[in-house]
Amino acid sequence: MPDSATDAFQLDARLGADTRAIGELGLSRLLLMNDSRFPWLILVPRRAQARELVDLSEADHAALSAEIRQVSQALRDLVPTDKLNVAALGNMVPQLHVHVIARTRGDAAWPGPVWGAGRAEPYDVAAAERLMAGLRARLGL
Repeated sequence: MPDSATDAFQLDARLGADTRAIGELGLSRLLLMNDSRFPWLILVPRRAQARELVDLSEADHAALSAEIRQVSQALRDLVPTDKLNVAALGNMVPQLHVHVIARTRGDAAWPGPVWGAGRAEPYDVAAAERLMAGLRARLGL
């Protein structure tokens, strides 16, 4: 039976404009933020009305938590990482989404947050494809 919450899912236009699609996990769409200064992934649960973590069912919350863990490990396996930042803010984009950002000492925003830290530097196509291919391989996408 189709899940109407999933069937009605549409990615927020701002997330679509700022990212590259990596693939579909069990619950979430996985995106790469198009800012080469930070290895920055975004998980968006495919639940149409979800704005907050508490809007998810217990099963979906558990699935998202497992996906965050899988994505975090895959990212850490692929890129230098001193600290993983994981956050669900949604002040600019109300659609529920979770950021997973690999941070390194001395990166463009260290030790502050990445939000509002200078101007994004888009990936060149080859670099983005290499990172996305590595993630797809590690995540079985």
